[in-house]
Amino acid sequence: MSNVTHDIVGKLWNLCNVLKDDGVTYHQYVTELTYLLFLKMAKETDTQDQLPKGYRWSDLEKLAAPDRLEFYKILLIHLGRNGSMLVKEIFANANSFLKKPATLSTLVTEIDKLDWYSARREGLGDLYEGLLEKNANEKKSGAGQYFTPRVLIDSMVALMKPELKDIIQDPAAGTGGFLITANHYLREHTNPDGWTEAQQKKYRRNTFYGMEHVQDTHRLALMNLMLHGIDSDPEAGGIHYGDTLSPEGEALPKASLILTNPPFGTKKGGGLPSRDDFTYPTSNKQFAFLQHIYRGLKPGGRAAVVLPDNVLFESNVGADIRRDLMEKCNLHTILRLPTGIFYAQGVKTNVLFFTRGEKDKSNTKEVWVYDLRANMPQYGKRTQLTREHFTEFEAAFGDDPLGGAKALAKRKDAGDQGRFRKFTREEIFTRGDSLDIAWLKDGSATDAQDLPEPALLAQEAMGELEAALDELRGILEELGEDVEEVEA
Repeated sequence: MSNVTHDIVGKLWNLCNVLKDDGVTYHQYVTELTYLLFLKMAKETDTQDQLPKGYRWSDLEKLAAPDRLEFYKILLIHLGRNGSMLVKEIFANANSFLKKPATLSTLVTEIDKLDWYSARREGLGDLYEGLLEKNANEKKSGAGQYFTPRVLIDSMVALMKPELKDIIQDPAAGTGGFLITANHYLREHTNPDGWTEAQQKKYRRNTFYGMEHVQDTHRLALMNLMLHGIDSDPEAGGIHYGDTLSPEGEALPKASLILTNPPFGTKKGGGLPSRDDFTYPTSNKQFAFLQHIYRGLKPGGRAAVVLPDNVLFESNVGADIRRDLMEKCNLHTILRLPTGIFYAQGVKTNVLFFTRGEKDKSNTKEVWVYDLRANMPQYGKRTQLTREHFTEFEAAFGDDPLGGAKALAKRKDAGDQGRFRKFTREEIFTRGDSLDIAWLKDGSATDAQDLPEPALLAQEAMGELEAALDELRGILEELGEDVEEVEA
């Protein structure tokens, strides 16, 4: 992020203080700001033709302060029903959280005063992304559940090497970070000016797909994609508003690359997903998403997925799903992530890298586990996770995003030393098909396999409790409650 962009993001974020007296939460503020920024950016980028006349930034700006709030609330409802498809999606069921006319007038005045010439030159997408990151890092906002650390996304995308021929999917899209980073990688490693007309058409209409279940987050995702130059027209791919664990998820096209960080915890109300195409019905969202992911890959398709520890060791249906994954896919690599990199500090996570087989039998012969958790610092605001922390893992992973024989041969040459170690399918079978494997003595934490059975059960229960608390945070945020009081 440039200094100019950083300065503008800071000024926008500081406007939060104006809204505190109006009872607006951080997450509500970002949603409110998205409405206003869309109107302002449409003016700045000469794209106001997608907005109906009479309902644009200048129409809001010219009104006297006492009349603005009433018009603004009418404008939000009108734009939810009129204008381009993108406008109607961003403003669907929109309503303002503002109560005082003076608050809206302050926002309009301060937004107008920003250096929009510099913002356009630096990139409006970077500006908006910076705002989303600020929101994710603010503990009270509860938005961290929708925001994967960018350095982790960058690493996963670099290892998976998106190509123009790919159909790229994120079934738990959040604010669109994986798709935006994949797009950036794709354009940086090819020559867009040299694309044929057919390639241009494929890129714009048949490359990026996603789904997001929370409507306010879906708005942020659409805005984010638009500002990064990705076509958000629902008829041309983009991120759809819907539930991946319902029949809506079945409509997502088969992908050659899936990049995602699905939500943790159980489905609200404890019910099962309403899809009927899962072999193993479960109310556990991460296991349900995992089934969607490996079933949603084309033969030869690849995936990199962030999942919590319990996916690696949970028994019964969990073990069945792991076995099904290893049958249908080559689960070639597991990266044990450091603790503290997500907003829910107690949740331990991993990245699973796998490739869908041409056939559905015996695809996993060996799994390589890289331990980036043992004897690592507790990351957070004091100790920032950076891209450099992934350098050694990326070098050890190799250049083959499919985890093929060539890359594995290089790993064999390195030997089973240090943080990277190989486990055969037979060895995993003798462990009860548990993939929660660690061998380094960790002075900072105790790993699950070192615990006696009662302690292991307690850890599983704690994981479920943490996941339930994550979900509660989101519900409380929607209700405008103070999450910190509940956490205490």
